Formats: sequence, structure tokens, C-alpha cells
Amino acid sequence: MATEITMPQLGESVTEGTITKWLVAPGDQVNKYDPIAEVMTDKVNAEVPSSYTGTINELIAEEDQTIEVGEVICTMNIEGGEAVESKEETGSPAAQQAESTDSGQPESSSSDASAKKRYSPAVLRLAQENNIDLNQVEGSGRGGRITRKDLMAIIESGDVPGKDTGSASQKAPDAVKEAKPADMPLNGRDQEVTDVSKPAGGTTSGRAEEVPVSGVRKAIAQNMVKSKHEAPHAWMMIEVDVTDLVRFREKVKNEFQNNEGIKLTFLPFFMKAAIDALKKYPQVNAKWDGDKIIRYKDVHLSMAVASEEELFVPVIKHADEKNIKGLARELNDISRKVRSNSLKQEDMQGGTFTLNNTGSFGSIQSQPIINTPQAAILSVESIVKRPVVLENDAIAVRHMVNLCMSLDHRVLDGLICGKFMNHIKHSLENMNDKTVSIY
Repeated sequence: MATEITMPQLGESVTEGTITKWLVAPGDQVNKYDPIAEVMTDKVNAEVPSSYTGTINELIAEEDQTIEVGEVICTMNIEGGEAVESKEETGSPAAQQAESTDSGQPESSSSDASAKKRYSPAVLRLAQENNIDLNQVEGSGRGGRITRKDLMAIIESGDVPGKDTGSASQKAPDAVKEAKPADMPLNGRDQEVTDVSKPAGGTTSGRAEEVPVSGVRKAIAQNMVKSKHEAPHAWMMIEVDVTDLVRFREKVKNEFQNNEGIKLTFLPFFMKAAIDALKKYPQVNAKWDGDKIIRYKDVHLSMAVASEEELFVPVIKHADEKNIKGLARELNDISRKVRSNSLKQEDMQGGTFTLNNTGSFGSIQSQPIINTPQAAILSVESIVKRPVVLENDAIAVRHMVNLCMSLDHRVLDGLICGKFMNHIKHSLENMNDKTVSIY
């Protein structure tokens, strides 16, 4: 008897995961704890281990499909014939909804009928995309359950029940609507379609493509929408003269690379200035927590790091205990993990304040979205040369940078944030070989 393997909960607040890659195929022999799939949850890649020793029977979930925690992702034939009750059969929402509607009896009195009416996400998706009436399909799975292979066989044969009769919209679960050109699904990712959008005037807007949203991009979208809906954002910006810092860094960067084996960028200096300001003004190192504010005594610095297509926010723990050399090493380590796709769940948790280096893209002004539930986020923009009027009214070319801060107005007001930003400004403008110790 095949045993169902479900999506595990890979984190305290994780409710779903996306299968990014299957590491096994039907017929493969696996041992207990062997990895069977790579899953993306809450911006982190993780491997799903096998709960048993046995043989893979069927892969239910597809790659790039998002599955809720507790939903079936595959089935296994357990070595020794051990029968294990799955979560779905012992009280999961899917099992509770799979009662026999014809007899009106609970699932326990008609297990075969209810088993047939339990559809995996992959089966529902195929049925909807191909207008298949599942009530007219005979399943080959346990208890007559319809499998993905059953539907693929029907689609390949061309004899699709309900396709021409319109019965699918009346009988199939999650009613299937008649597809219009704009609703037609794509058979592959990033395929080009034409005439998919018609404005009110009736003319087409030209060619377009539909890009499925999953994995990191889906997590980013959810977090950003939550932040903008829940946190009343306010914003401020200051400009900082970092001419002395630029000269100091130019003076020591070659020696640092020879000694440490890594490059000394400007970012560790900005990190140090922000950390010192957070220690001076702990009101900023905080979060909103329902009916109270939590202020942190330690600084766990979240750093926004981008790959070619994705954004990650790993955390440098106890950043306030590190000097510039230590911060440079931590920054190098998290950048390496992002490039090698080796970030773990714990690398992304526990941040108290976020620093974002938008200047690396050439940006000179931005309005960052708060990394909820934190109270604030700071963006470091590009360092540019500009003519500046000095205190004696002389005009000189100086290295200038804008610092942009978004704040949660439930937690912070302009007075504290203004003092916080001025503290950073003063620190950066006075960074030179006499005031700064890298080691």
C-alpha cells in the first residue's frame, strides 16, 4: 500500500512551499532521511527528507508548484509493507471536505468513494486547464483515486470527458469557466502570447507574455503587500559629505585585501555608522507588536542582497559586537551564500533593522519598503561627485551620498528619526585615518 508524503512545515510561520526541483523519480529506492525534493519556503531553499525507507511510487506535486503545508507531494511504497496513516486521512481539511455527497454519510462509512473525491493540487490544476469533468474519470490510484497520470493519459488520447458537453462547469470541483483568450493557460513558462489585453477602445496593446509567480518572487510580493497595508510609512532623506571617508578607504583598501583576502567596500562603513546610531537611539531598533512596541537591546542587522532575479535579506547577528573588519567579513559571507544558493532558514530570521544598498545600482534617491515587523529601513544611495557650497561660501567638488529612511509611524516619529539620521551623518562625515579603526 502506497503511503502519502506531505509537505512538511519547514519553519515556525511557514504555511506553504514551492517544489523547485525533484531529486527522485518514480521507481527510485530511497532511505529514511534521504533528500527527495528541493523546496522554497519564505525566501529560503531547503531539502525535504524522506520520512521512510522505500520506493517512490508517484510524484503528485509538479516542479514550480506551490503546496500548502500538509498537502500530499508524493507517494511511497514503504519497505516491509508498513501502513502509515497520512495527515490527509486523519483530519486534514482536504479529508474533511472529501465526504461522499451522494450518500450523505461520513467518510468512515464510504472510504472508497471519498478517496476518489480527494484530488491533489496537480490533478485539480490539470482538470481546470483542460476542462475535464473529474466525476467522469475513473482513477487508477488507491481506492479509485484520480492521479496525474490518469489525466495525462486522457489528455493525450484526446477523449476528454466534459470538454464538449459543458458539464465540467457544473460538476467538477472548483468550477471551470469557459476560457477566453486572456484566460487561456500557457503550457510552459515565459511563453509569448499575442492579443492578451484589449483596452476599452477595443484595440490590442501589442504582444505580451505571462510569467508565473512562485518561489522568492511570490514571497517578496506577499511581504511587501503586508508591509504597505499594515505599517503607515513615513519617509525622510539626508545628504552626507563622505569625501574624507572616500579618501580613507582609498588609502587602506589594498592593504586590507592583502591582509584579509577580501575587498573593503564602502558598505561596512555605513553599516558601522548605522549600528552606532541604533545603539544611541534604541527606539529605532524596534518593532510593532500588536498593542505594544518591542525594543531590542542587541542589533541584528538585516542586509538586503540581490542576485540576478531575486532579493534576499539575510541577517548579521550581534552586528553591534563587530568592528569594520568583522562586518566586511560577514558581508562577504552572506553574499557568497546568496550566490551559491546556500542560505538557510536561520540565516534569514531575527533581524531588528534593515540596511539596503541601492547605490550599487546607481540609484541616488529611493523610498524603501519596511521589512515588517521591523520599525525602519535605511537605503544607502550612490556616492557621486557634486559641487557643494562650503561653510565659508567657497564652492568645491565633494563626494556626496543620500541616505533614505522609511519608518513605521506607529513606532517612530520625526524627532527621533531626525536625531538618528544626524548621528549617522556626523559619524560618516568624520570617518578618517585618525578617527576610525578597521581592526
